[in-house]
Amino acid sequence: MLYAGGLRIVNIPVLLGDRVLPWYVGLAATVIWVLAITNAFNLIDGLDGLAAGSALFSTMVVFTVALLHGPPLVEVMTIALAGAILGFLRYNFNPATIFLGDSGSLFIGFLLSALALYGAQKAPTIVAVAIPIVSFGLPILETALSIIRRLISGRPVFTADHEHIHHKLLQHGMTHRQVVIVLYAVSACFAMLSLFLLWPTGSSLGLVLAVLGIGIWIGVQHLGYLEFGELARVAHRTLNQPQIFVNNLAIRRATEELKVARDYEQVRRILLAAFGSNDFDGFELNLALLPGEVVAAESLDAPAGRRSSHSFHWNKPGRANSLDNSSAWTIALDLLSSANRQRGTLTMYRLYSTRDLQLDVNLLTGAFPTALADALDRTLVHSAEVIALPEQDSSLVTAQAG
Repeated sequence: MLYAGGLRIVNIPVLLGDRVLPWYVGLAATVIWVLAITNAFNLIDGLDGLAAGSALFSTMVVFTVALLHGPPLVEVMTIALAGAILGFLRYNFNPATIFLGDSGSLFIGFLLSALALYGAQKAPTIVAVAIPIVSFGLPILETALSIIRRLISGRPVFTADHEHIHHKLLQHGMTHRQVVIVLYAVSACFAMLSLFLLWPTGSSLGLVLAVLGIGIWIGVQHLGYLEFGELARVAHRTLNQPQIFVNNLAIRRATEELKVARDYEQVRRILLAAFGSNDFDGFELNLALLPGEVVAAESLDAPAGRRSSHSFHWNKPGRANSLDNSSAWTIALDLLSSANRQRGTLTMYRLYSTRDLQLDVNLLTGAFPTALADALDRTLVHSAEVIALPEQDSSLVTAQAG
């Protein structure tokens, strides 16, 4: 009915310039705009006085635009709506005795979206497009955050939750009235910024957009949404992707080299090369020797490594004592060979740190343990030196041992 009555979106100057949209595109855009604003005001109606107060600020902006650019009908309707909301708000503020309900919030949202369409037809391009969007900033922001959060967390978009902006402020310890007053201030800021666009210039538009972007970013950060924290972690990991590539390639390279390792010393050198530059602070290789197996007695030319007949422990330089005196988390891999023989465990250590692990753990739990176990199975068997002693007296045995 709005579209048929002439209240419609005919172009989107910001994106398409002065190009007139086909009727079906204009119809779809009009429906989306009206539904979005209507439901946005319904979505923020979660505390006494919140939706009505936010709508009052938006209504005054539409009234101001109508005063400067017309038409007179919008002036009359917006001032009447503002008076009705103000009179209603006297009894709707906490503790409320009357409430908007769905019919009230949906009606206010629908009327404001329609009045914005009507006023936009008489206003300059930037005023017609930017001012309604900015002046309805709080409801639009709430709707956008709700949709994005639910998409990220894999929940249906239209399911209710208790993670709206006003809920998050309540969780931060603010009272009901404090939350409403804070969000009134936010709505007032959106309204004032939108009025700056009544005299549009390139600098004013850029300033408004910059202030909006910075303010929304800081506000969302302080609300503490887990979904956006996860997005930030992914973005940070993307920036560190070059180092992740280096560490992942070191593990992949070690896996391939272990497949052709010829002796135990080479296995240890491969492990040192793999872990020497990644984010782990140390590792310990504990061997499970089969009867008759021994480890070669050659020492490894690495001052940070120490060995015994059954284990090899390594720390990064400067971390030799830190792992013993500080808390660290570990990953322990059971080394089971392709022949189903248990060859021990490889335990990796990392001191607790705020920096993310720059390594794909799946590489450590995939082919790497099996390749290491096969290498140990192969090299330990080949390096075993079993001496058969003849059954003679103890003096002869001592002489042979010497």
